[in-house]
Formats: sequence, structure tokens, C-alpha cells
Amino acid sequence: MAASEAKNFATILLFSLAIASCTSPSSALGDLPNENSTDFIRTSCSKTTYPKLCFSSLSSHAAAIQMSPKLLACTALDVTLKNARSVSVLMVNLSRSQGLKPREAAAMQDCMELLGDAVDELRRSIAEMKDLKERDFKLMISDVQTWASAALTDEDTCSDGFAGKEMDGKVKTVVRAWIVTLSHLTSNALALINAYASLHG
Repeated sequence: MAASEAKNFATILLFSLAIASCTSPSSALGDLPNENSTDFIRTSCSKTTYPKLCFSSLSSHAAAIQMSPKLLACTALDVTLKNARSVSVLMVNLSRSQGLKPREAAAMQDCMELLGDAVDELRRSIAEMKDLKERDFKLMISDVQTWASAALTDEDTCSDGFAGKEMDGKVKTVVRAWIVTLSHLTSNALALINAYASLHG
């Protein structure tokens, strides 16, 4: 698979995601996005490291997000988790392909374990976000930030495992394209979490 095909596939994954589970079914399905909610997402995303990806991955959820910083951060986590799970499945399938070099196979195995950890950390972040309580806000949001940061570290470590000239080839190109998209989504989600946390002093 060529690098362009991998990037296109990653993009398709982003746009095929279901409505975020942090939102209520009624608001997600019953309301239509308005200009204000779309502008809110665009403005919020402009403060992230990857604003175009942020907006493209979240704008379809504008009806559910409305103008809520919490729902925006929570939805960003949901989108990231769904992407992480999709990449994990793709990695498993790729690891079963014939002709992998020993170094590639080892890097794939390490990466799949790291992605498994990242999925768990993102899941815990979402659960904590949905259960935030005002009296324990600082402690709980700190946990969310810690887990999201850990997920980003795991993804970066996975990508680093495919570094070096000895790893050059289509496997490296494909995997790194998947992981780069995932890490950018995670970075954006973390930025939105931090922005939400800052509103509470």
C-alpha cells in the first residue's frame, strides 16, 4: 500500500466515525448544527496544534457539541478512541501479512501493545470526563490529562519503533501514516481538555 493510499484511508476513517458517545442520543440526532456551534468548533480548534484536522474531525458533531467546551473535549476524545481502535485492527491485520522482516515484526508487536495501552488510557479519560464532579474537578480533570498524555506518549513510542533506514519500506510508511494521524488527534484532544480545564481556574 502506498503512502498516499494510507493517508487517504486514515482520512476516510475520520469521516466515517459514529456520533460521539459523550453526547446524548437526543441532542446528537435530533438537533441540527447552527453557524454558532460550527464557529465555536473552528475557533476552539484554531488553538490546537493541528487545527485543520481538529475541525474536520469534529465539525460533523456540531449539533451535539453546540457551544460546550466539555462536550467538545469529550467528543475529541471519542473520535480519537474510535480512530485508535481502527488503527489497532489495521495493525493486527498487517502483522499477519507475509514477508515481514524480523525487525518489522518486532516493531509491529511492540506497537500493538502500545496501542492497546493507548486505547485503555483514552477509554479511562472518557469515562472520567463523563463523570466529572464540581467538588473533585481539579483531581478528576488532572487524571483525564494524565491518561490522554500517556496515550500520546504510547503512540509516539510506537512511531519511533519504525525509525531508522533499516526500517525503510512500505510497512514503515503505512504504519507511520496511521500513527501520525492518531497522535495528531490525541494531541488535539489533549489541547481541548487543557482549554476546558483552564476555564475552571
